[in-house]
Amino acid sequence: MQSPPRQQVKGGVLKSRLQFVEDAAGKEAVQRVLAALSDDDRKSLGMLLTAQWYPFEVGMRLDAAIVKELGNGREEYFERLGEASADKNLTTVHRNFLTQGDAHGFLAKAPNIYKLYYGNGRREYERTGERSGRLTTYDAETFSAPDCLTIVGWYRRALQLCGVSDVRVVETECRARGGSVCRYEVSWA
Repeated sequence: MQSPPRQQVKGGVLKSRLQFVEDAAGKEAVQRVLAALSDDDRKSLGMLLTAQWYPFEVGMRLDAAIVKELGNGREEYFERLGEASADKNLTTVHRNFLTQGDAHGFLAKAPNIYKLYYGNGRREYERTGERSGRLTTYDAETFSAPDCLTIVGWYRRALQLCGVSDVRVVETECRARGGSVCRYEVSWA
């Protein structure tokens, strides 16, 4: 019997994390983060291709090194990383996903956006009110609390880029914390 496919992440996700570290703390901070990783991980991260798939575990180890070296152990650091990633990707290569003044229109694209960044699983969007909705990630083979926090920051900033204000994204269930799915409640003014 064949084992299920392992979760993978696009090189663009890993590149955005390294770029965030450099933008926030400089090239020497990138070197400190990389020095905290194994030789194999450093080799993989040194030759990243944006559109290539990489093992999710490489990203988890990178996240752990970033939290340790720059976030003073605080995982919330990844919300800022998610915001920076949205700024970078949604103002350039993926700007066509934005829907000015239409948060629901943007959030309805969550399944397609998910497929751009992750190799397994799916993300669904459910409208829960005039100015609210729910994102739920199902069937991801691997997961991490820092990655979920990047999702919080990414969607918060993405909705701001759509022109809505007072955006709140709250993760109410997380597989990394014992939940059966990763679920995010989203609201705006």
